[in-house]
Amino acid sequence: MSFDGFFTHAMVHELDQTLTTGRVARVSQPYPAELIITIRAYRHNHALLLSANPTYPRIQITTIPYSNPAVPTNFTMTLRKYLEGAILHSIEQVGNDRIIKLTFDTRDELGDSQQLVLVSEIMARHSNISLVNHKTGKIIDTIKHVGSDQNRVRLLLPGATFVMPPKQDKLDPYLPNQLYSDLVRQYQDPRELAHQLQQGYEGLGTDTARDLANRLLASDHLPTAYQQFIQHFNSPDPVIINDKRKSFMVFPPLNTEEDTLQHYPTLSEMLDNYYAQKAQQDRSKELAGQVIKVIKNELKKDRRKVKKFNQQLADADAADRYRIRGEILTTYLGKLKPGMKEITLPNFYDDNKPLKIKLAPELSPSRNAQKYFTKYDKLKASVAHVNEQMKLTNDEIAYFENIQNQIDLAEPSDIQEIRLELQQQGYIKGKKQKSKKRRKVRLSKPEQFHTSDGTLVLVGKNNLQNDRLSFKTANKNEIWLHVKDIPGSHVVIRSTDPSEQTILEAAQLAAYFSKGRDSDNVPVDYLPVKRLHKPNGAKPGFVTFTGQKTLYVTPHKLAN
Repeated sequence: MSFDGFFTHAMVHELDQTLTTGRVARVSQPYPAELIITIRAYRHNHALLLSANPTYPRIQITTIPYSNPAVPTNFTMTLRKYLEGAILHSIEQVGNDRIIKLTFDTRDELGDSQQLVLVSEIMARHSNISLVNHKTGKIIDTIKHVGSDQNRVRLLLPGATFVMPPKQDKLDPYLPNQLYSDLVRQYQDPRELAHQLQQGYEGLGTDTARDLANRLLASDHLPTAYQQFIQHFNSPDPVIINDKRKSFMVFPPLNTEEDTLQHYPTLSEMLDNYYAQKAQQDRSKELAGQVIKVIKNELKKDRRKVKKFNQQLADADAADRYRIRGEILTTYLGKLKPGMKEITLPNFYDDNKPLKIKLAPELSPSRNAQKYFTKYDKLKASVAHVNEQMKLTNDEIAYFENIQNQIDLAEPSDIQEIRLELQQQGYIKGKKQKSKKRRKVRLSKPEQFHTSDGTLVLVGKNNLQNDRLSFKTANKNEIWLHVKDIPGSHVVIRSTDPSEQTILEAAQLAAYFSKGRDSDNVPVDYLPVKRLHKPNGAKPGFVTFTGQKTLYVTPHKLAN
């Protein structure tokens, strides 16, 4: 099920029972398109998540931890000004659409009571969150500003009058109607009936429509089947369906195998579980927008450099052709006349076959010959320099590809450290500190896992963590692992004499936290930490080592 109008109805019912009459304790915006309002209700603090993320828009109570940015956004500051201390008066759904209005009772600067409405629109890339003055209908601010150049129908800007999205010409399924009965008489195919139900009723997503169609076609009494279906959304039994396409529903669909269902006490807990990994990865990439852009630009420049260096090396391989022409011109110098543009002479390196040689008419015969020798010497001398630059550029490409791999597996908290690393390396400009004392950034700890025999394994999630793990945290006799010849995390087994099974499981973990995680057979090197070496001037995360052994494993993530 998508977050359709029916799911919204069930969620509003859940939130209304949990949050209404609660007081706003705090407003946070940990991610660009996501807002968290902490509401104190019935002696408990609840973190209400409103997401206008185009991929995962939703509203729910969340327990997933988050960290706020160092500097709050203008939208955050506006909401803190108007909403902190306000009482949540009501939570309402507009029709059966994916629009939710949260009405707050508060006081203005003069102490007079006023009502403010926070409107959450859950509409894919058009999702938005707007704070509106209930009396005037004017927008105070929105999480996404939408001007007339983006939408001619609705202005979503501070000071503009808030206008609801155009209403669809469809029935509200919660109002008395007989449309479902008429459609069942006309359509007996479940897919066609589901499609027609979607066309007729407001807020009916594809999965919900299919379940309703199946229930109507299987029933002998349509009004009862329809009313039971509608009532399910007021008393949910939230489930995640683990079949070919993992999905969530307010209640189990008709004829679904019980062993594919995972039940949850609330819709919010179900969504936390469903989105835990997907949303975290998306949040990480959203926060890493600047980092990803920098990496792509640097990789583009470096790959262009490599192409240029390869051309220079190809030219250097052909350097002998310039030497041969210089020697032939020197041998037959008497045949050259001033002003000649080319001359054909016997090539004594190739059975005296005729060889056409281009000349610079403005140069003397001897200078023309010298020109070829100079080009030969220059090309030969450039080989060592080009090879050195080629190695540095390829190392930098490997470095950035490694960071790309880290971003793919990063949690939002890891992105700050990756950005810090790029600032330290000079790829991203850091913000100027007003104070002379620089605030020291505390690095997060490596991720912890345990093998089947209980041995602790640590995994670095970024290069700064990798360096600290390998050269400060790890004991010199503990075992260090890394995938062979591809980007990946540093992994340390906190044991000086681990079992073969522990080494195997740690190697599977190293393969999982690498670019080879989707492969079936990944080589992983392992050795004592004391054999690692950090070359002077090497980039973060880069090490050399000797005396390693290699295992071939299938990537697998252990339990934390």
